[in-house]
Parts: sequence; structure tokens; C-alpha cells
Amino acid sequence: MKYWWVNQKKTHKQEIPGGFLWSPKIKANGARNQFWDNMTLMQVGDVVFSYYFGEIKAVGVVTEPAQTAMKPDFGKAGENWSSEGWYVKVEFKPLDNPIKPKEHASVLLPLMPDKYAPLKENGDGREFYLTELPEPFAKELEMLIGNEVDVKVAQLTDEIDFLSEVAVDTAVEEALIGRTDIGPTTKSQLVKSRRGQGIFKSNVRLNEKGCRITGITNIKHLIASHIKPWSESSDVEKLNGCNGLLLAPHVDHLFNNGMIGFSDNGDLIVSPKLDRNVLGAWKIDEVLNVGKFKEEQKEFLKYHRQKFNLDN
Repeated sequence: MKYWWVNQKKTHKQEIPGGFLWSPKIKANGARNQFWDNMTLMQVGDVVFSYYFGEIKAVGVVTEPAQTAMKPDFGKAGENWSSEGWYVKVEFKPLDNPIKPKEHASVLLPLMPDKYAPLKENGDGREFYLTELPEPFAKELEMLIGNEVDVKVAQLTDEIDFLSEVAVDTAVEEALIGRTDIGPTTKSQLVKSRRGQGIFKSNVRLNEKGCRITGITNIKHLIASHIKPWSESSDVEKLNGCNGLLLAPHVDHLFNNGMIGFSDNGDLIVSPKLDRNVLGAWKIDEVLNVGKFKEEQKEFLKYHRQKFNLDN
């Protein structure tokens, strides 16, 4: 197991709830950056300490190693970054007891590495993105934070996503791979988006916290389901986080087949084609409001309702 320190001042609002780390591969002038190259050294099971605004505020566990991926939806924070970079899946949990490393500089500074140390001599954090921590330094952080690090690392290790291998139409996938108008990175992300995984799932998680019907928030039990069907979406829409919902598998089945939908104000719509006994067996209330949607989500929900005649 390795330990990592990631500075997320600009990206914590996306990376922590989205369950990932992302960095460019090279600078604008073509030069490499050691702190971005470090992404390729991360391994499944490594522990990540999230630092922003002067505190260690979350702990994470790497669930998949680095892969080439398109830039997630960082908004203005990522305007000047290249569109392709390194993507590492990391599940995070916020700390109940965040700490300010500067307040513990006397014990932390002597344990820092000679090169690429995360803290300045005055205890302030450095500006780089990702660096590996020596084990003594990491263990001291754990002691300062308390036993919740061990507890949350154990929880995260148990929550590694096992829904990545969803069955897909091989012919459709092969047709996508055979396209010549897009590059290999885009192809890979579009294939994964069809399975409700990859950058698409991370982008959906920026808007959705869990299944709106079951209330399940454990990500390993949820699928990122396209609102506007994948086959009818543009390449941009296929990866758009607003074109998705996090749904439990049985709810995903109903939604994808047009048996249920949602109004703009969040009311559940049930198709007359659906056997109501299914709702009873799955303990889904027919009269249910699941909460508000963003304006861009509403456009996709409208398309879904019209496609399956749920507006009537």
C-alpha cells in the first residue's frame, strides 16, 4: 500500500463526490509534470489524503489504476487544462475530524521526504497536485486524525464498484470501436458510458447523490443510467452528467424500459403498461416525489417522457 497527498483546492467539489482524481498529462508547452506523472503510479488499495483550504478534509482509496480519459466537467476550474489526461478512480469519505497540518508542523516536518514534500517549512501546503507520502508521515497523519481513518478506509475498501461489467450489445460496441472520426480515448469513454461507468458516471455523481427512489447511496449498488437513451444521444450527450441518474439496478430496469419516468417537479410517473404488482413487490410507492432536477436535466427528462409516451 502507498499513501498519497492530493491538493484539491480547485477540484474538491467535483473529485470527492465524483469519486475520482484527474490531471492533464503534459503542460501547455509539452513539458511533463512529476505531480501528474504520479497518477500512473497509483495502485488499487492505495490511501489518499485530500488537502484543501489548509486542512486534510477527506480520505480516499484507489479503486482503479490510471487510465487515459477526457476531462470531467470541472466548470471554470478546468478551463485552461487540456481535454485529455489521467483519470484514477478514488472513492472518498469526508473526515469528521479534519486537521490542519500547519498546527502539527513540529511533528510532521521531520517526517517529510527530501523531494516533493507536501508542506513548506512554515507548515503551509505546496501548490502541486499529487505526491507520494513516506509511510511514517502518513502514519503520523492517521494518528493526528484518529481511528476514523482506519474505519473509513475499511468502509471504502468494501465499497469498490463491482457493477463495471454490465452486459452490452457487442455489435453496437464493435461499431463504435470501428469509427474513424474519433480518437481512442473518446471511443473508450463512450464504450464505458454505455455501461454507465467511467467519466460519465463521475459526471453524473456531480449532480446525483444516490438513487432517488430507493435512497441507496452506496455507489457499488448503483448504475449511472442515461436519461436520453445512449443510442439516441450525441457523443457529447453520452458523457453529459445531466443526461444521467444514479439508479439501483431494478429501478434502472424500469426507467430504461420506459415503465417509469419523472416530471420536471420530481413526481414519479408510472406507465400504464407496468404491472402494478411489480411496484408492490419492489416496495416502490406509486405516489412519490423524488426532489428537484436541474434545468439541463429537465430537458433530458422531457425527451425520456416523450419517447415512452409518459406525458399523456
